[in-house]
Amino acid sequence: MASILKRPRSKFWFAAFTDANGRRLKKSTKTTDRKTALKIANEFEGVATKRRTLLQVRRVIGSMSRDLLGLDMREPTMREHVESWLATKAPTNAPATAVFYRNSTSKFLTWLGERADLEISFVTKADILAFRNQRVKIAAPKTVNHEIKVLRMVFRAARKDELLEDNPAEFVDTVKDKQEEAARRPFTVPELRAVLGVCDDEWKSLVLFGIYTGQRLGDLVKLRWSNLDLQRQEIRLTTSKTGKRMIIPICEPLQRHILTLPASDVPDAPVHPRSFQNVQRTGKTGGLSNQFADILASAGLREKKAHRKTGEGRGANRDESGLSFHALRHTAVSMMKNAGIPAAAVMEMIGHDSEQMSQHYTHAGREALEKAAASLPDLLPS
Repeated sequence: MASILKRPRSKFWFAAFTDANGRRLKKSTKTTDRKTALKIANEFEGVATKRRTLLQVRRVIGSMSRDLLGLDMREPTMREHVESWLATKAPTNAPATAVFYRNSTSKFLTWLGERADLEISFVTKADILAFRNQRVKIAAPKTVNHEIKVLRMVFRAARKDELLEDNPAEFVDTVKDKQEEAARRPFTVPELRAVLGVCDDEWKSLVLFGIYTGQRLGDLVKLRWSNLDLQRQEIRLTTSKTGKRMIIPICEPLQRHILTLPASDVPDAPVHPRSFQNVQRTGKTGGLSNQFADILASAGLREKKAHRKTGEGRGANRDESGLSFHALRHTAVSMMKNAGIPAAAVMEMIGHDSEQMSQHYTHAGREALEKAAASLPDLLPS
């Protein structure tokens, strides 16, 4: 039986009704009048319970909205909303992120088939679960989980625009990935000292920057001397992945280390020239990641392995160990949290890019960030 409900912050009533397959759907009525909304809800259910073609459903809803309200009540289709969302995100995303968003949403639209051209409110949690279960058969869990997170963002935007009452992707569980869990294991302090003990000067510097800033390898390799302000004791950079502008306090151990580096008189000179040239030449950090894997092997923290994939294609599982350069980022987070640093300061310090996280935590001030940086252990010899 059709019914109506209202969101706390919405002026419009939403219709709740059942379709021919027994699925419970919710769709905005675009009206503030309760009686009219209930009539529309019953009309929706009448249309949905009859097995019609996609074109017939859209025509009936369009005609009904004009008759009852005198306006076009048609919502954007799933495909139209995705295109609109991608256009909105494009100016703020790094090129690689924009490509990933488009690829992820394209897979979902392809999987929906002709239903991608149905109004967005006709897509349900069951659809997303089925998509996830189909994708995990052919892609790595990590890839599938990223795709589900993208869909959460897409539907969150639709809910914000009052196109939906609920986000159908919000409570779709991600796939358990044992390899990813292992890859996120933080380093212990003895392990960090073992790694530093086998590094050459440049890799030692990259590891120290990694642990004391929590930044990604690609961003640390691109650091120039102009990014470092030793007078103010801060590092200023823009992350490649999210375009987030960061101001990171330089803690005392990192300050001591920086003063030992061969500084350049040219402001745009790279802080880590050999690694910088490597990335400039190849356009990727994969070679450096492999070098760090060899360092871990030399430190006795992983087996020496050939640097190759164990599957085929971009979504295939990789042969990964429990530790990597990215684990330095998790190590910094773990150490700061264990030291009692508030979550807001930890997230601000490392530049956490989760939209959901940013909604829960307030902006952290400079004093809080300095305290966060100071909580990390001194790994340099006294």
